[in-house]
Amino acid sequence: MASDHVDVLIVGAGLSGVGAACHLRRNRPEKTYAVLEARGAIGGTWDLFRYPGIRSDSDMYTLGYSFKPWTNPLAIADGDSIRDYVRETAREYGVDEHIRFHHRVLAAEWDSARARWTVHAHRDDTGEDVTLTCAFLFTCSGYYRYDAGYTPDLPGARAYTGRLVHPQHWPADLDHTGRRVVVIGSGATAVTLVPALAERAAHVTMLQRSPTYVVALPARDALADALRRFLPPRAAYPVVRWKNVLFGTATFQLSRRAPKLVKRFLRRAAKSRLPAGYDVDRHFSPRYDPWDQRLCVVPDGDLFTAIGQGRASVVTDRIETLTATGLRLASGAELTADVVVTATGLNLLVLGGMTITVDGERVDLARTVAYKGMMLSGVPNFAMTIGYTNASWTLKADLVATYVCRLLTHLDDTGQQVVTPLAPAYGELEPLIDLKSGYVLRSVDALPKQGAAAPWRLHQNYPRDVLLMRHGRLADSGVRFSRAGTPSMTDRLPGSEHAEVGDPADTPAG
Repeated sequence: MASDHVDVLIVGAGLSGVGAACHLRRNRPEKTYAVLEARGAIGGTWDLFRYPGIRSDSDMYTLGYSFKPWTNPLAIADGDSIRDYVRETAREYGVDEHIRFHHRVLAAEWDSARARWTVHAHRDDTGEDVTLTCAFLFTCSGYYRYDAGYTPDLPGARAYTGRLVHPQHWPADLDHTGRRVVVIGSGATAVTLVPALAERAAHVTMLQRSPTYVVALPARDALADALRRFLPPRAAYPVVRWKNVLFGTATFQLSRRAPKLVKRFLRRAAKSRLPAGYDVDRHFSPRYDPWDQRLCVVPDGDLFTAIGQGRASVVTDRIETLTATGLRLASGAELTADVVVTATGLNLLVLGGMTITVDGERVDLARTVAYKGMMLSGVPNFAMTIGYTNASWTLKADLVATYVCRLLTHLDDTGQQVVTPLAPAYGELEPLIDLKSGYVLRSVDALPKQGAAAPWRLHQNYPRDVLLMRHGRLADSGVRFSRAGTPSMTDRLPGSEHAEVGDPADTPAG
């Protein structure tokens, strides 16, 4: 049984975890830290997913770190390039030396008397159980379940004689050259897979129950290409980053305020890239409003190009059953397939499945309220990274890591040891993630909640959150600062006796 103690323990060595460790090195270099990673490599999602064509669905000038310029000319980048970028960043800041691989975190227990977390992990490589302690626990494990993607019940699956695969676990030995492939799904994974598979397959069919908004964006950023000729990367990078942030924010706000206008624009844009007479309304005009689910980005319109060239097609229908040679649809049509890919989504797994206990009481995440989208009511010295749903994940991850560093400084400067978020005293609560995507709706009851107003509301607005998290007060009505020995607050929903503790006047501003 191994044991160790650090000031900050980071869970996850993907894009968020490496970034969190780098922020800690940059802003609080005197703090000791370790990074626990369940897998055997740096990169998280970008190391796990290896399906053909895997790439970002956000531009890399915003998906990249704020402190590490993205220098690759591709704005919509492939998975290998992103993984290399994360690993290069880890090496540059010495983070790779602090990562403990094959450590799967199972549980964390907070002790108010000692103001300390005890974290239990299992080493998948040696079979050992490992115990570590820390003053602050920072989870950067995302919210997807990495060991299994979501696959709905497919009638007749046992009768099918071809290859049935899920993109999350793409077989290394699968050769689709000259084969007929059906990709079930219409989300980001499906629109990535279809044009990539169509390069070598005999034909690829994207089978969807209903359409998704698909928007074509340039694979390269024209402003970045122009500035690269005159400015060094560290000068050009923030300019392009903020240009893309403001454009994305404006697009989202317009979608919310004038959804019919944005729907018409997206339909017109898709129609312009598809063959004359193509049934755009059936295959590319969703029933929901833009940004009720994430928009799917296709670089240089590669999906539309594959359809126009006849290498790929879209079928909007429902599956009746799989057969020995393919799929029979509700309309009676049949699709022949040598390979069926179930790009049907992912499963949510908050905090990587770890359990949290505060002073002996198991925390029910669904009964917590998120504070600034990064901490949980009643859970001391704890932060989690959940990125934006309407913009690049890393924009929020950078803000969360910066805020954690500010909190650590505030604790040291004021002689305090503990920061505990409080639930709002009143107001309606909503799920923390407000998308209507299937993977969210399937797990919505297990998610933490968010309040109606700041600091318990996640605004999905980066410029606004910059003001709140980089420059806003640390001591407000949403938190209590204290020292070791202060009893924990077990009531985590509005209406508890603790809900109004923590007036801004109680503690000096950060």
